[in-house]
Amino acid sequence: MVDLQSVEIVEDGKAVRVQLTDGQVTRFHALWLRDNALDSATRSPENGQRLIALRDIPPETSIALAEIVDGMLRLQFQPESKTVSFPSAWLRDNAYDREASQARGWTHAGIETWDGEIDVADVTAGFPVVASECAVLCDWLCQIRRFGFAKLVGGPVESGALLKVAELFGFVRETNYGKWFEVRSEVNPTNLAYTGLGLQAHTDNPYRDPTPTMQILYCLENSAEGGENQVVDGFRAAHRLRDEDPHGFDLLSRYCARFEYQGSGDVHLSTRKPMIDLAPDGELIQVRFNNRSAAPIIDVPYDDMQAYYQAYRRLGEIIDDPAMAVSFKLTPGDCFIVDNTRVLHGRSGFAASGGSRWLQGCYPDKDGLLSTLAVLETRLMENAA
Repeated sequence: MVDLQSVEIVEDGKAVRVQLTDGQVTRFHALWLRDNALDSATRSPENGQRLIALRDIPPETSIALAEIVDGMLRLQFQPESKTVSFPSAWLRDNAYDREASQARGWTHAGIETWDGEIDVADVTAGFPVVASECAVLCDWLCQIRRFGFAKLVGGPVESGALLKVAELFGFVRETNYGKWFEVRSEVNPTNLAYTGLGLQAHTDNPYRDPTPTMQILYCLENSAEGGENQVVDGFRAAHRLRDEDPHGFDLLSRYCARFEYQGSGDVHLSTRKPMIDLAPDGELIQVRFNNRSAAPIIDVPYDDMQAYYQAYRRLGEIIDDPAMAVSFKLTPGDCFIVDNTRVLHGRSGFAASGGSRWLQGCYPDKDGLLSTLAVLETRLMENAA
């Protein structure tokens, strides 16, 4: 357990310097602390939402008193003469006084990238136990957050069963394909997914804004020869490109690609987004790769286009590297889920005339999954205390 060791007012009351018992020293500005005060006049006790606007806080706010009381940091703000306390754990978790030393393309500490060596069994769970035990559901959702994909086996073999999976953690986004869509061969397909052709590992629907954040593919029939599913960690692929060709990585993250889909007369979707998407501080937040849906790239200057295409080609080669992929064949009642902002999925070709292959897919939203996971983690921690 980390506690407060000392506190000191600095910069004429415009900030405090706090030292924790683990040796961490961090500073906080007075205005920032006042804006993030935890008292019931600043934040609603019911939902935690802020009750005041920044305009309600005097711009000349300073700290007149700083002390440690009952293990908490107690501050008095002037000119309001307002006293607020902050727990040590909250200060540690929300510290921002640190060096920005991460390389471009860094990922959150809770994310683990992988290649074909990952064991699918480690991210596989049984549908009945996940649906009935909160701790098992929490563990399964943790694997999705960590690795970007997971499997469920032993689910009901019935049309629409994939919605029961989505209901475990969130909600489904309805699109022009409907609340869910069928993945099987069609005579006149509006999408190459509805054929027996093999599909390169790809991001689904990069032509949408926003791109669907999660995808579930649920198996109802699979007696056709071939048709193995494949998943590739797009974050690991992006990191390989960065390590091999930093300039190429920079080009794919600096310039927008274009994606487009016209599957029927009443649908025309298009976006401009980078293939490798970074936050302003360099965090890798999304990979978009789908050769089938790529429109002409016109947002790259002439002098950079040749190198851009070399990097684009190399990213595709890395994604196609067999050492990057995990393959598995679903049986009826099995499904897998991918974080569509990160993990690419594809399949090998299958003989549409021999046997049958019927999957259903849908697009849950990742914020629902992360919300459910956060609630479960808190609840299980409280029960264990």
